[in-house]
Amino acid sequence: MAGATEGLRQRAVGTNGDTNKLQVSRVVVPTAEGRKKDEELDKHVEYEFGGPWGVFAIMTGFPTLMYYLWICLVFYDGRLTHPTSVDDIQPFLWRMWEHIRVDASPNAYAWKVYTGLIVYQLALAWVVPGYMQEGLPVPSLGYRTLMYKCNAVGCIYITMITAAVLHYTEIFRMTEIIDNFGHLMTVAMIYGFGVSFFMYFITVATGNQIRMSGSFLYDVFMGACLNPRIGPVDLKMWLEVRIPWVIVFFMSVSGACKQYELYGYVTPNMAFMCLATWLYLNACGKGEECIPQTWDMFHEKWGFLVIFWNFAGVPFSYIYSVVYMASHDPSKYRFSTPTYVILYTTLLTAYYIWDTSMSQKSRFKMQTQGITTYRKTFPQLPWGTLKNPTYIQTAHGNRLLTDGWWRYSRKPNYVVDWIMSLTWGLCQGSCSAIPYFYSVFFIVVLIHRCSRDFERCAIKYGKDWEKYCSIVKYKFIPGIY
Repeated sequence: MAGATEGLRQRAVGTNGDTNKLQVSRVVVPTAEGRKKDEELDKHVEYEFGGPWGVFAIMTGFPTLMYYLWICLVFYDGRLTHPTSVDDIQPFLWRMWEHIRVDASPNAYAWKVYTGLIVYQLALAWVVPGYMQEGLPVPSLGYRTLMYKCNAVGCIYITMITAAVLHYTEIFRMTEIIDNFGHLMTVAMIYGFGVSFFMYFITVATGNQIRMSGSFLYDVFMGACLNPRIGPVDLKMWLEVRIPWVIVFFMSVSGACKQYELYGYVTPNMAFMCLATWLYLNACGKGEECIPQTWDMFHEKWGFLVIFWNFAGVPFSYIYSVVYMASHDPSKYRFSTPTYVILYTTLLTAYYIWDTSMSQKSRFKMQTQGITTYRKTFPQLPWGTLKNPTYIQTAHGNRLLTDGWWRYSRKPNYVVDWIMSLTWGLCQGSCSAIPYFYSVFFIVVLIHRCSRDFERCAIKYGKDWEKYCSIVKYKFIPGIY
């Protein structure tokens, strides 16, 4: 194990001159063993998610589940409805369809609102000045690094100001978002499917596909392209932040406005969701320069798995508690003062660990690239940057962090991220099980993702990974698992 002072390259990288210069002519090549491992990882060798039939089930089943949970939440008092008998199956399906046809049709208003958001966020991402961040070397590009324009924090607050003006001038009332939830959800799904198939065909047509399996549907699901861009906008990073978390936040604000309109006040429960979603959105913006250092950016492709989830899955299945509270009397989910204190304290504690653990890991990766100056966006929390961190130098050429929060768990950020997701359901208590969908689904995703990550790390680092696991013993919860 070595300290940072001896091994980290303290080389300044000029990345903030021309904000339209997206790709630097710098190549950072690992060791010969590292290149061999990367070649192995950069090939399609086996199917994930159950292969073609598995992804077909996901692509058809998840949108169906989203409709079902929304219908139960809004029209059946948050209870999971079902046919009352065999003879009721067909009438039940017709009742479900009628709810979708009437209250979730992709009407012109929903198209205007959702498309307007996309166009506005793309325009802001294009023109708002931003911090230029160098990404990790991309094996499929010959280990060249890409530059990323990080201007989400400015775009987010411009959007908030715009929304406030539209609301108070009554051009677009915030309550219209929650009132048109079903219609907007359907439009979002159409965008998710449409962009996924379009990106597949355009990538194959231009010969830029990578790691293809040969199965059409599976490759649409996993993606064909790695680094899609329009002008100065990296589409993969743009969609990860600008659409899903903006909608999640404004959905909470819409729910708060709805409560104020109906009752003349906003409940602590709804205020909790506004705080929770703002914390997440603001974190994505203020730490955007950390995103290029992630596996998502330099390895994961841009397919249905990511595209649909960011256009529709996140914004319309993570905030069921808001949908419930906006359509039910506050007396159903009123808590005692100590309960509110515990709820808010749990959220803020989990957020602190999540924010600082993400910052520690990303800035450690930046340090290994010679990047030693960081953005000072709000809030910069204590212990977000490690001084003289300990790490394992691998034969691949990379370094594995064994300091900070990362000395206690291999995925400390996942643990507290899940705790935050759980509080999003707890804020409405036991009124309905549906708002807990986010935390239940999220733990399944995290476990699956960890198994993928650990398997690839074992291939990539070999004996060095075994050494790392002997030092950082716990996968998730320190002392338990």
